[in-house]
Amino acid sequence: MAGKSNAVYELITNQIVELLEKGTVPWRQSWTNGPSMRSYQGRAYRGINLFILSAVAAYRGLRGCWLTYEQARKLGGHVRKGERGVQVVLWRWIDEKDEKTGEPTGKRIPFLRYYTVFSLCQTEGIEDPAWLAEAGQEQALEPIEAAEAIWAGYEQPPKLTHGGGMPVYLPEKDQIAMPRREQFETAEAYYLTLFHEAVHSSGHESRLDRFRSCEHIPFGSASYSREELVAEMGAAFLASEAGISSAGQLEASAAYLQSWIQALRGEPRMVVIAAAQGQKAADLIIGRKFEDE
Repeated sequence: MAGKSNAVYELITNQIVELLEKGTVPWRQSWTNGPSMRSYQGRAYRGINLFILSAVAAYRGLRGCWLTYEQARKLGGHVRKGERGVQVVLWRWIDEKDEKTGEPTGKRIPFLRYYTVFSLCQTEGIEDPAWLAEAGQEQALEPIEAAEAIWAGYEQPPKLTHGGGMPVYLPEKDQIAMPRREQFETAEAYYLTLFHEAVHSSGHESRLDRFRSCEHIPFGSASYSREELVAEMGAAFLASEAGISSAGQLEASAAYLQSWIQALRGEPRMVVIAAAQGQKAADLIIGRKFEDE
C-alpha cells in the first residue's frame, strides 16, 4: 500500500515539475475560487488539486468545471478524442488490517489515490451545470476588505508590528514584523506578504506545532524548502479566499525555478504534504474546520 501511495506522490510531483519547467509557478497564479477549481457538482477543489487545476487551466487555456471520463459518459456526453486529462488526488480512510491474520485492528489510516479529470470545455454533449451560470454572475469581492477580514478573524494571532526592514516571523517571540504599508508597491503585495508570514506563524507550538525548535533553519536545506513551500501555498490559499491575485509577486527566474525543481525531485512527497499543511494553516487562520483533515 505504501508503494502505491509513493507512486501517487511521484505522479503529482511530476505534474508540478512539468509546470515549473515551463516557467509556471502553480502557487503564484492569478486565481480565485472560481469555476475553474470546482467539480461538475460544484464542489470546490482544495489542497494540491487547487494548485494543479488552476495552473493547468491557465497554461493550457482551459475553463469551466471538471469531471471524470465516466461522469461525462453518464451525463450523456463524452470527452473529445485526443484530449489530455489532469491527475488529481483523493484521500480515503480505510480500516487497517493485521498483516498476519488479516483481521481489522480497529484503526483507520489515510490512503492516497489519484484519478483523471477533464475540463468541461474538453467534452461534448454535456450541458453546463446550473451553478456555473450563477457563479459567473457573482460580484467580485472587495479584495482589501476581504483580506483585512481574514487577518481580523485569526483567533489568538501572533503580535503584528510594522516598521521593520523586511518581513519575518519570529517564532521565539511569536511575532510578525512587517515593513510599513507604504513601502509596498500595491495593497495586494502587502496582504500576500502578511499571509505568507501568517502561515509561518500557524506552525507555532500553540497552534499546529510544525516546528520542533526555534533554532535557525539553514537556507536551502530540505526543512527550509518545505516550510517555505507551506507558506507559499498557504498564502496563495488565503489570497484566493480574499479574492486577490497572487500573480506578479514573483519573478519566475531560471535560478528560482531550478531550485524548486531540484527540491521536489529530491523529495517527491514534499509538494503534496506541503499543500496539505498549507491548506490546514489557511483553514486555521480563517477559522474553518473540516473532519478527517
